[in-house]
Amino acid sequence: MAAYLQWRRFVFFDKELVKEPLGNDGAAPTAAPASGPAVSKFLCLPPGITVCDSGRGSLVFGDMEGQIWFLPRSLQLTGFQAYKLRVTHLYQLKQHNILASVGEDEEGINPLVKIWNLEKRDGGNPLCTRIFPAIPGTEPTVVSCLTVHENLNFMAIGFTDGSVTLNKGDITRDRHSKTQILHKGNYPVTGLAFRQAGKTTHLFVVTTENVQSYIVSGKDYPRVELDTHGCGLRCSALSDPSQDLQFIVAGDECVYLYQPDERGPCFAFEGHKLIAHWFRGYLVIVSRDRKVSPKSEFTSRDSQSSDKQILNIYDLCNKFIAYSAVFEDVVDVLAEWGSLYVLTRDGRVHALQEKDTQTKLENLFEMAINLAKSQHLDSDGLAQIFMQYGDHLYSKGNHDGAVQQYIRTIGKLEPSYVIRKFLDAQRIHNLTAYLQTLHRQSLANADHTTLLLNCYTKLKDSSKLEEFIKTKSESEVHFDVETAIKVLRQAGYYSHALYLAENHAHHEWYLKIQLEDIKNYQEALRYIGKLPFEQAESNMKRYGKILMHHIPEQTTQLLKGLCTDYRPSLEGRGDRETLGCRANSEEFIPIFANNPRELKAFLEHMSEVQPDSPQGIYDTLLELRLQNWAHEKDPQVKEKLHAEAISLLKSGRFCDVFDKALVLCQMHDFQDGVLYLYEQGKLFQQIMHYHVQHEQYRQVVAVCERHGEQEPCLWEQALSYFARKEEDCKEYVAAVLKHIENKNLMPPLLVVQTLAHNSTATLSVIRDYLVQKLQKQSQQIAQDELRVRRYREETTRIRQEIQELKASPKIFQKTKCSICNSALELPSVHFLCGHSFHQHCFESYSESDADCPTCLPENRKVMDMIRAQEQKRDLHDQFQHQLKCSSDSFSVIADYFGRGVFNKLTLLTDPPAARLTASLEAGLQRDLLMHSRRGT
Repeated sequence: MAAYLQWRRFVFFDKELVKEPLGNDGAAPTAAPASGPAVSKFLCLPPGITVCDSGRGSLVFGDMEGQIWFLPRSLQLTGFQAYKLRVTHLYQLKQHNILASVGEDEEGINPLVKIWNLEKRDGGNPLCTRIFPAIPGTEPTVVSCLTVHENLNFMAIGFTDGSVTLNKGDITRDRHSKTQILHKGNYPVTGLAFRQAGKTTHLFVVTTENVQSYIVSGKDYPRVELDTHGCGLRCSALSDPSQDLQFIVAGDECVYLYQPDERGPCFAFEGHKLIAHWFRGYLVIVSRDRKVSPKSEFTSRDSQSSDKQILNIYDLCNKFIAYSAVFEDVVDVLAEWGSLYVLTRDGRVHALQEKDTQTKLENLFEMAINLAKSQHLDSDGLAQIFMQYGDHLYSKGNHDGAVQQYIRTIGKLEPSYVIRKFLDAQRIHNLTAYLQTLHRQSLANADHTTLLLNCYTKLKDSSKLEEFIKTKSESEVHFDVETAIKVLRQAGYYSHALYLAENHAHHEWYLKIQLEDIKNYQEALRYIGKLPFEQAESNMKRYGKILMHHIPEQTTQLLKGLCTDYRPSLEGRGDRETLGCRANSEEFIPIFANNPRELKAFLEHMSEVQPDSPQGIYDTLLELRLQNWAHEKDPQVKEKLHAEAISLLKSGRFCDVFDKALVLCQMHDFQDGVLYLYEQGKLFQQIMHYHVQHEQYRQVVAVCERHGEQEPCLWEQALSYFARKEEDCKEYVAAVLKHIENKNLMPPLLVVQTLAHNSTATLSVIRDYLVQKLQKQSQQIAQDELRVRRYREETTRIRQEIQELKASPKIFQKTKCSICNSALELPSVHFLCGHSFHQHCFESYSESDADCPTCLPENRKVMDMIRAQEQKRDLHDQFQHQLKCSSDSFSVIADYFGRGVFNKLTLLTDPPAARLTASLEAGLQRDLLMHSRRGT
């Protein structure tokens, strides 16, 4: 009993009383509706039923009156008189419409076996194709069991005396079959069953004391004794192929399974067995709990007829009880139309209809879950059970139950598996419940958040939506906030989206919703003013143009603070001790593109309070002031703007961007600014050119007087300019010539050629200039001739000294050393130049043995000058040669300029000191050259 109690019990069958049909409509034998216009009565079988069987779509009954009854699916009971006295055994073949019966026609006469062909009729009754006596011999006995092979070639009859007869051949005809005794024994035969395995046919024979098998398809019918345990009547059955066609013997202690040659497994199902039946993979056993004597088991069942009987349906493969119920006086259990039918002594028929697989799975899932928990199965295993249970409930349409099971798989099962199911089924409520739990467990991603919020918005469930998004702290947020903001914004729930953006510091989303969706510019600007410096700066760069367009004054004020000393407005906190920051004001200039008034106020503010503002501030301010000046019509205001622009130019902020300021002034024709910048940039020729263009003669001369020292060529340009003018410019020409003469800026011939272009200039204009110039040149000639004569005399003297040194001895009469000025003492050193030295003084001060220490510095200068002249002479020849041979003379001259060949030449633009030095050097070189030529 212990093994039996360990098996799990289920209710996989529905029990119903079969009712009479309302009409002949072929309905299945099931319970009729409990209420309605016409309620069926319970079906009641004829009294005196002694034997039952089923097959070929009917339940077959035999009674004590010798009648055989048929109950088809339509529940229209029909019958015929088969025997005169009683029917004791029936066997309905399953593959043929043949019925075998055993009954009595006369009292005390050998019972007869009749074979009925139910497809043929004889006077309205089934055709009886064969009749023969059940007992082959003359010894009286009682038939205990009957079985027929489905191939109609074997029929076995068991008797209470322990014998078994085998009818071999066509059982429906006398001449094609023969009967013989297959088995003799001392114990009543209680069960027979044929088993076909290939071409081999076995017959199982069970008695009250043993179990045997015969091979009846061959000769000699070999026998195998399988066990020494037997069973009572109707307590044996043959299983279906799922149990390998094993022969089942239900004893009081155990249920045994047998193969034709050996015993198989056994199951400890205690209790006095009354009926054993096999039904679609289930073993059906009707038993009585309390034990009775073996004698009463076989012969005295009526004495126990009032006892309660238990019907159990076992699943031997999966080790559980599929159904268990208590009945009173069970006559037999039949299987037909896919259901079990239990006949009780009161004539009622109980239908046991197996539940569908889905319903059975519900009970199995519950059992699996409880078992898994009791066995401490890991979470993965439990999740797999929950998933299968959810799939089962979903397939049945129980979406509420399914989602509860799927919720229990969160963390183990991929959420998309569940989400896809409920999306396809359009079950938003169930999907919402699942997604809520997924978020509470912090296992949701951005897509899950999007889907959940879409569910809320589709359901228009604002309360759930607020409950979902309004958490107390950042740690309690179970969803991606940015995704939630996007979804809420798209769905039009702007207030909810703003709540999330503000509470979770998604500043960009907050401002985007305020400015693009709600158009609340004041609130957006206020919000930016509360942000930390970095966020406030970036958002003003992004949204500054929009804010400037709608609320320019407030936006300008915020930008002023942002670029000078920004401190977030903390609104009531009173904490203003944060370190001030400032942004690069130049980066915000584009925001004022269409607001020049605010731009001017902003730039002037920055230039006043922050002198070290970026250069772009001053550049833009200058451009703005020049624009205002150029477009202003009121003279007084224009003068004020003129002064402001000049003041800004003189502020010293445009030294590094001189070109940019100059371009701005030129673009707006701001001449005073252009001239100022020319002067600051030392662009004197541009100043001259400006006055020349405007024919401002006096200013031309003034520019030359003011800047002629720095750029002497201005006088030459002025002379050339006045020379080309047709009107009378004698006054200005005379002033220019005077300065050119004083500074010796131009050769006289060039001056004459320049003035020759002026048709109004007469010789009197340059007479004084030419006279003075000729006088100076005459004086210079006289000086040069005097110098030449002196050089010649000096050269003659030196040549004479050299000749004397070569031809006559030199007498050294020096008495003092030329270095220490002490009296000479031997040893001493004498030079032809007349200097004498102590030997130790000479060795201390001389650089070489061949040079006089006293004359060496002067001689070295002369030699250096001679070498320089020779080098320049060679360079001149080379330059002239290249200039003549080259096709591009300018490139040759540029190359020599680049090498600095002409750096020592006297230029008109050189300052006076440089020209003086250059002239002295040139004179010295010329004198040395003259001496060297005379010496040769």
